[in-house]
Amino acid sequence: MIAAERLGGALLFVAAIPACALAGTPPPPQAVPWLVAAGEPTSKEALFGTAGESKPGAADDTDEEEPEAAPKGGSPGSTGNEPPASKDALFGTGKPGEPASKEAPLGASAAPADASAPKIWGSFDALGAYTYADPEHWSRGVGRFALAASGALSGSVNWKLSGRVDADIVYATSNFYLEPVKVNERFSAIWGENYLDVSAGSWDFRLGAQHIIWGEVIGIFVADVVSARDQREFLLPDFDVIRIPQWAARAEYYAGDAHLELIWIPVPTFDRIGKPGADFYPAPLPSPTPAAVAGLFKDPLRPDRTLSNGNYGVRANTLVSGWDVSAFYYRSFSTDPTFYRQLTGDPAQPFVYQPLYDRIWQAGGTATKDMGEFVLRMETVYTGGRSFAVTSLDAARGVVQRNTFDYVVSADFPLAGDTHLNVQAFQRVYAGGSDSMVIKSDGFGASVFLSTKLTSSLEPQILWLQNFKDAGGLIRPRLNWRLERNTLVGFGVDIFTGPSDGFFGRFNNRDRVYSELRVDF
Repeated sequence: MIAAERLGGALLFVAAIPACALAGTPPPPQAVPWLVAAGEPTSKEALFGTAGESKPGAADDTDEEEPEAAPKGGSPGSTGNEPPASKDALFGTGKPGEPASKEAPLGASAAPADASAPKIWGSFDALGAYTYADPEHWSRGVGRFALAASGALSGSVNWKLSGRVDADIVYATSNFYLEPVKVNERFSAIWGENYLDVSAGSWDFRLGAQHIIWGEVIGIFVADVVSARDQREFLLPDFDVIRIPQWAARAEYYAGDAHLELIWIPVPTFDRIGKPGADFYPAPLPSPTPAAVAGLFKDPLRPDRTLSNGNYGVRANTLVSGWDVSAFYYRSFSTDPTFYRQLTGDPAQPFVYQPLYDRIWQAGGTATKDMGEFVLRMETVYTGGRSFAVTSLDAARGVVQRNTFDYVVSADFPLAGDTHLNVQAFQRVYAGGSDSMVIKSDGFGASVFLSTKLTSSLEPQILWLQNFKDAGGLIRPRLNWRLERNTLVGFGVDIFTGPSDGFFGRFNNRDRVYSELRVDF
């Protein structure tokens, strides 16, 4: 018999994933990129993370000699004392030939000096997962093939093309999932970054599908407000897999240590949440999900594609007494939907749930400084106009509007013996309270990430994210085994804890073991 709480919860409500998505994933998968720079930058390149990367039309020396493997806590060629420029630099999972930073400023894409010889790189990633929580079942058997190319059309014009194909044998053959879930999960062709860069003096312009990342800390989305996400596997894969590029026009202006960024997204991209009955559908549904329960949830209804429904934003950052500080404002539709209760007029089934995207605004900032022994980073964002599903039947359409305030303070310690420690404190506050929220995500929380090297090829690590109110937690031990410079094998466990109405706890019967093979070329 289906558990009363889960089936009853499914009939009463569904929740949207909160704007501050408490993501957790030890790399790889999901070793998190970094934006911080060590020491006080002395130039635009040092300030904005482009040191060592080619500007438009600049010669790309990565074809001349393959860089040495990065010391723990630094990028290739670093001393190991600098904070990493990216997740891949930090954990040594970068793709050969790919720019060191996944989110380089405009015009900073690596491009060969010879426009007739584009650079090509890619990866193949295979992951198998078995859910050992009741009911036991194979839950993943995915292969991901990604390919990218970049080049230069002239001294001031660069380009990039990329994409990925995913195929999953479990969803192609299993009888555990409903048919709409299997169709949605078994094959995906996904665009990557596909853009044109133009450099004009102090201005750089980027047009096309691109990642716009305004904040990065381990396992948590706070200031990263622009990115859309593929959440069909919750927040467990690598961030490069989760993030979906936005089709945008972007301009950046540099003046000394100051930097201004303007973005316009005429047709926004939204999160992929999957189909009801999938393991990580936002609603805490029973597993397996009966078709009658899945039928209560409609497909998301996206806004009309009009210019007035576009997203836009501005971000500025500079140096202040050694601090790299930024502030931003972003006006958009929320990338993840809120589930509104919708009357049907049918006495047998009086309502269903319709996912809709709220029009919101967000203002926030970041601050980063190398403190010598560790790197300190802070992010904060205030969100207005967002609605959240509630359990009260008296609430109009089953939602209430609540403004939210999110922050995180992160400290990253490079330690002796190729050991890396990161500790974070974070919190979400709802203006007006959160007592009736369907999915609990507010309150104070903390995380710890620890990795070390037993040998040159064996690296154990663990990530633990914990909310100390009602959201629950996520524990992710993993062992990485590097077979070759470009080949990595991983073994890990994903453990969800907490009450069934918590942000993590709603998946407390989705605990799984997994193995992964990744080859970069």
